[in-house]
Parts: sequence; C-alpha cells; structure tokens
Amino acid sequence: MDKADIGLIGLAVMGENLVLNIESKGFTAAVYNRTVEKVDKFVQGRAKGKNIIGTHSIKELLDSLKRPRKVMLMVKAGAAVDDFINQLIPLMEKGDIIIDGGNSHFPDTIRRTKYCEEKGLLYIGTGVSGGEEGAFKGPSIMPGGSPAAWPHVKPIFQKICAKTEKGEPCCEWVGENGAGHFVKMVHNGIEYGDMQMICEVYQIMKEGLGMSNKEMNEVFTEWNKGELDSYLIEITRDILGYKDEDGKEVIDLILDTAGQKGTGKWTSMEALNLGQPLTLIGEAVFARCLSALKDERVEASKVLSGPNTKFKGDKKKFLDDLKQALYASKIISYAQGYQLMRAAAVEYKWNLNYGGIALMWRGGCIIRSVFLGKIKDAFDKNPNLKNLLLDPFFKDAVLKAQPSWRRVLTEAINLGVPVPALCTALNFFDGYRSKRLPANLLQAQRDYFGAHTYERVDKPRGEFFHTNWTGEGGDTAASVYKA
Repeated sequence: MDKADIGLIGLAVMGENLVLNIESKGFTAAVYNRTVEKVDKFVQGRAKGKNIIGTHSIKELLDSLKRPRKVMLMVKAGAAVDDFINQLIPLMEKGDIIIDGGNSHFPDTIRRTKYCEEKGLLYIGTGVSGGEEGAFKGPSIMPGGSPAAWPHVKPIFQKICAKTEKGEPCCEWVGENGAGHFVKMVHNGIEYGDMQMICEVYQIMKEGLGMSNKEMNEVFTEWNKGELDSYLIEITRDILGYKDEDGKEVIDLILDTAGQKGTGKWTSMEALNLGQPLTLIGEAVFARCLSALKDERVEASKVLSGPNTKFKGDKKKFLDDLKQALYASKIISYAQGYQLMRAAAVEYKWNLNYGGIALMWRGGCIIRSVFLGKIKDAFDKNPNLKNLLLDPFFKDAVLKAQPSWRRVLTEAINLGVPVPALCTALNFFDGYRSKRLPANLLQAQRDYFGAHTYERVDKPRGEFFHTNWTGEGGDTAASVYKA
C-alpha cells in the first residue's frame, strides 16, 4: 500500500468517523491509538478493505506518511494534546505538521503554535463541528495556526468538509495561532444560546399554552420551513415526535438537568475579559447551572409560588409572536457573537473573514441554518460592519419582530415562565439602541465612594474630573483605568 496522505491519532467516535470520511474522498489515512487494540479492531472492522493503514506506534505512524507529514490529533482537550505533541516532536522533521482537531481552549492553541514553530514544525488548531454524523458525512472545519501549513491540508479539509447548496466548502483558513479554536468556541457559545432560546419557547408552549408534544412537533415542523429553518429546529421537531418501543414520549422521561463541557463558559469568560456584552450566551450558561440545582428547585417549589394565571389570548396569533420573538433573539445572539470576534481580532491581531466564518457555519455544524447566508451577505456588502443590527436586512427584521417580541416577554412574565435568554436579548437591543444609558449615575456613584473620576458631556473625551461630593473628601482622585 502507498504511503498515507494524513495520519490520525485517537480512534474515539469522532476520530473513527473522520478517518472513514477522509478515505471515502480518495485519500489514504494512517491511524494510531494509545490503546493499540482499538487500532486492530477498527482496521479489521469498520475500516476493513479500505485505504486505511493501522499502526502500533507513533514512529510507525510517521514512517507510513508522505512528506511533509501531517498528523491530526483527535484526543481529549488538555494534557493529552500536549503529551502527544511532545511524543511527536522528536520524531518529526522541519516542515511537518501537527493538527489538533479537538475542542481545545484557544490560549492553549496560541501557546502550542508558538512552541511547535520554535521547533521548526507547523501547527494547526482546528474547530471541527457536526458531531458524529458531521465527522462521517462532512463537518464544518475551522482551521487556524501556522499559515504556511494551510496549503498542505487545504485539499483534504475542503474535500471532506460539508458543502453549501452551491457546493461551497464549509472550511476556509480562519487566521493565525488560536483563531480557529476561538471561532469554534464562539460557535459553541452561539449553540448554547440557540438551544436555550428554543427550550424557553418549548416551555412557554408546554406550560403557558398547555400544548401537547404532538402539537409542538407540528409547530416546529412548520417553523423549519421558513426563516427559522435550521438543524436545531429540525432536531427539536424530531425529539418532540419521538416515542420509545413502549409508545412513551421520550422527552417527558428525561430529567431536567443540563450538562456542559465548558465551551459556553469559556465564551462568556472571554467576553468579560474583552469587555463585550455577550449577555445571551452568558444567560444560557447560567440557565444550565440553574437546571443542575434540581434538588434545591424541587424543595423551593414547595414553598415559593408564582402567578396562577392561564393564557387567555388567541393561541394562533401568540404562536406567530413566539416565532418572531425567537427569530429576533437569534439575531441578537449572532450579533453579540460577531461583536466578540471583532474585539478578539483586535486583541490578538487576527485578520478574520467574518463572511467566510458564516459560510463555514452554513453547513455541517450544529448551528447551521439558512439564516447564516444572510450574515455572509451582510459582511460581503460591508466587511467593516460593526454590528449585525446595523445591516439593513437584520435591522428591518428586528424592527418588524419588535412588537411580537415584547408581547411574548410580557405574557411569559405574567404567566411566571422563566425566559432569561429571550429577555436578555431584548434588554441588549434596548440598551444598544439607547443614545443615553444611566451610566452617568453609575460613574457619579463610583466617584462619590472611590474618587474614580468621570468624563463630562460639555468637555472633550479623555478629560477626567472629580467632585468632592461630601465636602470632606479633598481633591485627590484615584488613577483612571478601564476594566
């Protein structure tokens, strides 16, 4: 058998499916796994008869590859990635390429890129989204790292990735060092927000409107044909219509405590680090945290009560409002995500292609939707667009949805149904469109108790003033800094 085009370490679900995808597109792959029995089982099982070379050591893996050698790690993020990098480096040659396809935190990818380049190697940290099915049929791939590595992996990545309806590959070079993993992190944060908003809409339908799973399944089926057409709406439709072998509706048997792997938390923390108001994703993370307090919530439900009212309006009209509220909130979530990427590009000196990112998310990934085509159009028209809400299409969509959005939130509050993500989306919109916010009072308070100073509307920006509010504080002010 000829030498392989690419090597892959890590034969868990994603690794296996990715290798089978690579082989099906005409490439030869070599595989290695720390537990070598997995290699033999894979080669004699799912990979039998295919152009896949099983190896029992890292040296054997490298010896089976064409130069420059390309090795993709599909292992658990964290120490395991560093461990394999340190095993690979002594056996690799100048110009060889290490690729991390796991969910690594982008600061680790920045560090690893620098480390490998100092050793004469090239490094790629790439987001891979789409889960088990995406890895097999075509994921969204978001590579960043050493730019010189891209031409060597581009033919493989763009062949195995998902494609848009026009045949465009959902994979393009994102930027230097940690840019690829940063964009994947934001993707996952937006995924958190989308899922939470859909869950809130589900709870309004279920508890507020008293709808059955069958009725909700029909609504989501209809919604998936219009502007909300997306993978997450599609699977929600399927979940609400699913019954087990006993005829029971599985959704009602699942415990209401949500798990998380940390990427939503990372996104929220980075937003705080960069001073960006990523309120919706933050609320989605906190909603999962609240769901985890199951025992406390059960106890609280026995002593804390809320409204005891029923929905009395026109259900059909309200469902139309609900659709518009979800659509508008979704726009806010993406607007905030793109705002975070813009801030990161400045901070980390990345040259991000925002329209290209929307295209990468257009197929294969968890947040894929028709909606993303409009985001690409917006950045194609104006690459310097500061916020999606300022694009004519999104501005008009949000303004059109605004009355419905407010009616939904008013009704949810009156019914006592929690809607943290939908609510914070509207709060952000109202804050962003406000020429004046009450931060003048906040600055006065800070100056009163801490002499933190303030700027004045009748003086040039950058001049700071302090008031001796009590007559006892003196003229000394604290130094000026921005958090």
